[in-house]
Amino acid sequence: MATKLYVGNLAYSTDKETLQNRFSEYGTVLSATVITDKQTGGSKGFGFVEFEDDSCAQKAVSALNGKEVDGRRIRVSEARERERER
Repeated sequence: MATKLYVGNLAYSTDKETLQNRFSEYGTVLSATVITDKQTGGSKGFGFVEFEDDSCAQKAVSALNGKEVDGRRIRVSEARERERER
């Protein structure tokens, strides 16, 4: 079953290819996304990486949480479902 990871504190210059390449060292990445502002198109400083396999995702969390990517220490954790607004 696929596992989605949250990646925070990204440099504004980090793109999805950088995420894909960095995380693919730990297993098959199904998707990598950097969230962008709808008006400016610029990065919001976070994104998501989806792994094919949970054990690979956990290895990536352990290896990359707190590591430097493009000059910033990233935060990596398992993504949580968005809570719906009431």
